[in-house]
Amino acid sequence: MAVSFKRIASAAAALVLSFGLALPTQAAEKKDFKIAWTIYAGWMPWPYAQQAGIVKKWADKYGINIELVQVNDYVESINQYTAGKFDGVVVTNMDTLTIPAAGGVDTTVLIIGDYSDGNDGVVLKKGKTLKDIRGQKVNLVELSVSHYLLARALDSVKLAEKDIKTVNTSDADIVAASNSSDVTALVTWNPQLAEVLKAPGSVEIFDSSKIPGEIMDYTVVNTETLKDNPALGKALVGAWFETMAIMNKNDAAGQAARAEMAKLSGTDLPGYEAQLKTTHMYYEPKAAVAHARSADIVKAMDLVRTFSFDHGLLGEGAKSKDVVGIVFPNGKLLGDPDNVKMRIDDRFQELAADGKL
Repeated sequence: MAVSFKRIASAAAALVLSFGLALPTQAAEKKDFKIAWTIYAGWMPWPYAQQAGIVKKWADKYGINIELVQVNDYVESINQYTAGKFDGVVVTNMDTLTIPAAGGVDTTVLIIGDYSDGNDGVVLKKGKTLKDIRGQKVNLVELSVSHYLLARALDSVKLAEKDIKTVNTSDADIVAASNSSDVTALVTWNPQLAEVLKAPGSVEIFDSSKIPGEIMDYTVVNTETLKDNPALGKALVGAWFETMAIMNKNDAAGQAARAEMAKLSGTDLPGYEAQLKTTHMYYEPKAAVAHARSADIVKAMDLVRTFSFDHGLLGEGAKSKDVVGIVFPNGKLLGDPDNVKMRIDDRFQELAADGKL
């Protein structure tokens, strides 16, 4: 199976600033756009849509050009977006907050694609229940959504991070680490999770299905770029949900689409469909809009920003979790109203739901 570069340490936000990458200047009307993507089950519709001509079809409809560019490193893709090299990027909710938003780049969540519904898990090789993790070293990608999942798991049994010790382990090395007798606890995501569970004695004692809607996967764009170029939002959303409609069918076309997505991600159809089973996809725009307007997304982002602040991911100068403002379609605001840098926007998804694109 291909290595997923998704969700690697959100601390990369600090790198964006420390290396002095130029933040994008105010956008203007233009015709050519670039969106960065990386390999993950919930994001594979994008390269398929480009290859199948669906992206071009919608871009042509609105008189623009859209290029989807694969970046081999997830954090690098977000850093490049934050530096203005891309107009948009595929990214998790936590990394949207802690990298571009915390880095000062006003970012709009254009598409709520899915949430992890078992794709991320806590695994023990020593013990059978979550409480057995006390006192163990836990291998994981620190300051990633794996770290977030671990914190939520510990909280569910009234444990804290002081009760364990984390060992920073890259996603590329986590499977090899699982085969070591010295490693007794791990947290990772698919497809690595499936491989880790093959190790003798491995037991999954907590997964992301226990915290539905908290680890979300987005397509985001620069807010100023979207404001000056609404055609970009319409074309991207139109292409996305046309692709969703195709891949969600059990007919020959749907199977062929999923098979191609599997190939593009470096696996086979059974392997890709296994990953989709633990990915709660929003195949219909109405479902994405409903989630964007729900109280659940506000609660989830409050949990995420609390974790992010507690772990120093909102910047060295952050005095509280309110440092970055987050706005939602229902008018709810979290954080500083004078520093809104993350916007959950349902307008374009609503147009898709109403058949008005």
